[in-house]
Amino acid sequence: MQVRDIMSTDVITVGADATLADATTRLLDAGVGSVMVVEDGEPVGILTESDILQAARETGRALGEIEVRDVGHRPVVTTSPLTAATTVARLMADEEVKKVPVLDGVDLVGIVTLTDIVWALPSLRAETAAIKAVRDEWSPR
Repeated sequence: MQVRDIMSTDVITVGADATLADATTRLLDAGVGSVMVVEDGEPVGILTESDILQAARETGRALGEIEVRDVGHRPVVTTSPLTAATTVARLMADEEVKKVPVLDGVDLVGIVTLTDIVWALPSLRAETAAIKAVRDEWSPR
């Protein structure tokens, strides 16, 4: 199973020059927990609900006064649509991230989340068992 099989293709984005108020509106309207921060069409960060709350608490400023570029995570950990789902799951664990943008070359084509991995877990386990069975069949005894 590859990332393209489990990723979401409807990626919510916000410009790096937007405010946290703009980003919050995008999050709430789309019903998602994060937005991709883009600059010149390329992902430069991820902004989560927690990031917004933390920025508001730490600065004491209104969300409309805080720019997204001052809050989003950098650098962005990315993957490709052809990456094995198990590989991106390991990447997420190693990098301690829950969301990974999917790039096809330089184009943002999706996002894969920890939730996507969890939902795919039964299929991933079945795939792993099938591979093991074939390997065992062909291994010298």
